[in-house]
Amino acid sequence: MTKADIIEGVYERVGFSKKESAEIVELVFDTLKETLERGDKIKISGFGNFQVRNKKARVGRNPQTGKEIEISARRVLTFRPSQVLKTALNTAAEAEAEGQGGGDSAKGPQGSGEQG
Repeated sequence: MTKADIIEGVYERVGFSKKESAEIVELVFDTLKETLERGDKIKISGFGNFQVRNKKARVGRNPQTGKEIEISARRVLTFRPSQVLKTALNTAAEAEAEGQGGGDSAKGPQGSGEQG
């Protein structure tokens, strides 16, 4: 999903013009970005938490050469989904699995190249 898809969804569901929908979506993203740049946590009920964490400098290893290199200190963004979102994702995954009627298991031994 892209920002344009989100704008289109707002346009279709809320009834604002496309320009107004784009402005609203941009405003929301700008607000989120500014909040995270300050290092503040964002908690969206029913969705999850965004948090900026500071990572210290550390020594890493180049996997190709094995040479040690210093990885500089940096800030990273983490997201932890809410229990509501986790439940919704797992419910959707279970419904999809049931809707396939067993999927690969319906093929039986023929699907794996064996014959019984």
